[in-house]
Amino acid sequence: MSRILAITLADDSFPRAHHALVMAAGALSIGRSVVFFGGGLGVQALCREWRGLAGSNFDAVLQERGVASFEMLREAVFELGAEMLACESGLRAAGLDADALCMGVEVCGVTRFLERAGDGQILAI
Repeated sequence: MSRILAITLADDSFPRAHHALVMAAGALSIGRSVVFFGGGLGVQALCREWRGLAGSNFDAVLQERGVASFEMLREAVFELGAEMLACESGLRAAGLDADALCMGVEVCGVTRFLERAGDGQILAI
């Protein structure tokens, strides 16, 4: 079994969220297991409507330059089997509820994320 890569996204920055998805997709593509935790305002990256991320308009620029879009990366991460977790208190802080999340995202606390990370590598973005 491969070592888990546990990624925690702590804020609502589009560039950070995009990079977190790049890291997740890369790890999954080489056979690593990924646990992705949207904490704090980072929960917005796991919402169906992610355009609330600060700087989300940069997605169009990335696409023009031949870089994978946010949607493309996020879809790949889901399809490749990442475990997607959203912070319960982060949802409250963002003024959102679980209905705003993409299908397949589990709402939990930080302890669940840490349990799932186990002795794997934790990457904070």
